[in-house]
Amino acid sequence: MKTQTNLESHIQSSTPLNPSIQAWEIFLQDQNKSPFTVKAFVNDLQLLANFIPPDKSIGSITTNDLNLFLKWLENGRGVPCSPKSLSRRITSIKAFFRWLHNNGRIAVDPAEKVVQKSVISPLPVVLTEKETELILEIANKFRISSKPDTRYYTLVKLLLETGIKKGECLMLGLNHINLNSPNGSFIFVRYNNPNYRNKERKIPVSPEWVEAYQEYLVQFDPKDQVFPYSPRRLEYILEDLSREAGIEKHLSFDMCRWTCAINDYKSNMEKDTIRQKLGISKIQWREIGQKLVRLSP
Repeated sequence: MKTQTNLESHIQSSTPLNPSIQAWEIFLQDQNKSPFTVKAFVNDLQLLANFIPPDKSIGSITTNDLNLFLKWLENGRGVPCSPKSLSRRITSIKAFFRWLHNNGRIAVDPAEKVVQKSVISPLPVVLTEKETELILEIANKFRISSKPDTRYYTLVKLLLETGIKKGECLMLGLNHINLNSPNGSFIFVRYNNPNYRNKERKIPVSPEWVEAYQEYLVQFDPKDQVFPYSPRRLEYILEDLSREAGIEKHLSFDMCRWTCAINDYKSNMEKDTIRQKLGISKIQWREIGQKLVRLSP
């Protein structure tokens, strides 16, 4: 493989940090990692390269060097470093030095004994059963009013049933809606970027949503996208619903997604089915699953 050849030819224990980071970046790209993941990992390692003396080789970096770097990030850099950012930077460091060690470029992995500081973000805010019913009731009032607007019900009912993210909702095309499947209607969440093909999935939708969707098509006649509006316009629709319902919670895409997940969890849906429905990896599920347990009475 190209990456292995470069590694064998150029990266040795005596190699400085910067060329080693460049080789690791190429390796990550060859593994089809997300460009955002690669950028974040490389930026984390560049911070380390700026901290470590430039003449210090990768084979001479010690666990103490890394711990001093992490203390500097927390207290000496002069730039706030949140617990979540610190946790990710430790992950980056561990992945990088493990890669070097596993490929025989360094004799000892100095990051192995660095303590990982795992962070679980605060519990998300979800709608109660009564709040969900009220939101849908208000959305339906918009739908059947003297000047009907089916966007409210079509949007919020879809989000609460499927748990799709804002970006997925915006990408949803008319050709991604299948109302003629013998096994029931579904939406097909698609991604243009091949790096995210593992997130693609089919999610069933209810007859109630299908009925509203068909009314929506007649009323607004969208051409390509199901919701051909700006992200902010869709957010306003959700905000209108929470305001009209008189609830203090700020209804959002994220709140609908988590409400969908907790409702599925409480209904005893298989955990892996929930994970696949949300389009997340098994690693991401660890934190999501823990939060669902804590949210469930």
